[in-house]
Amino acid sequence: MNRGEDRAPAEGSPDEALPTTPTPEWGVRAFQDQIERIYGARDRARGVSGTFLWFSEEVGELARSLNSGSRGSLEESREFADVFAWLASLASMRGIDLASAAREKYAAGCPRCGNTPCDCSHRTRE
Repeated sequence: MNRGEDRAPAEGSPDEALPTTPTPEWGVRAFQDQIERIYGARDRARGVSGTFLWFSEEVGELARSLNSGSRGSLEESREFADVFAWLASLASMRGIDLASAAREKYAAGCPRCGNTPCDCSHRTRE
């Protein structure tokens, strides 16, 4: 995805139809585009390595939240959103469309055994 700098989509462009505020139909593609619009220039200036450090910090915050016993809390929900946002930013920086990548890998079921649910023996360990 080679999107331009932080600017509104050109009139008539495919991105023009994407919602800029969350709706029930707001999907992975629209989310990744929104994160690009909000943080793209700043994250590109920081670079992949610096952005990955921020992503890692957010994963750590999510881990702390998961271990806090506050299951389903607003704080936990926001930590999941933060991790997803940093992942989306990294994917954009590397030219990866997360929705397409996920669909390609998981639409047919488990990429290893092809089943839904997965019945791979390596997944039986906790």
